[in-house]
Amino acid sequence: MRHYTVRYERDEAGWWVATVKGVRGCHTQGRTLDEARRRIREALVLVMRDAKAADLVDEVRLPVDVRRTLAQFQTARSRAEREQERARAAAKAAVRTLRRRLKVSVRDAGALLGLSHQRVQQIG
Repeated sequence: MRHYTVRYERDEAGWWVATVKGVRGCHTQGRTLDEARRRIREALVLVMRDAKAADLVDEVRLPVDVRRTLAQFQTARSRAEREQERARAAAKAAVRTLRRRLKVSVRDAGALLGLSHQRVQQIG
């Protein structure tokens, strides 16, 4: 399977311009990234036989400050996902302790944990 790198850049009018690296004259545009992705494959099919089965690798070009902001978001998102997993584990341990050790009802466990009794039952 062939691999082609496709560069996406925004033009002055706000369109995404897609260009296949190393394939002369293979470019298109779209209002959205998805539209540009569909259209670039169509354009590539016109110039390369193996384009339908080809693997297209995205290279989205953005200003440095925008890339930095996106990287900060990804870092924060990863951190939040890790914290959410820790919270799930802590909730499970708390429910088990309340239910098994103290023999607390599902409703009371929910009240103590700030969860619905249905959620306590699911965790349980």
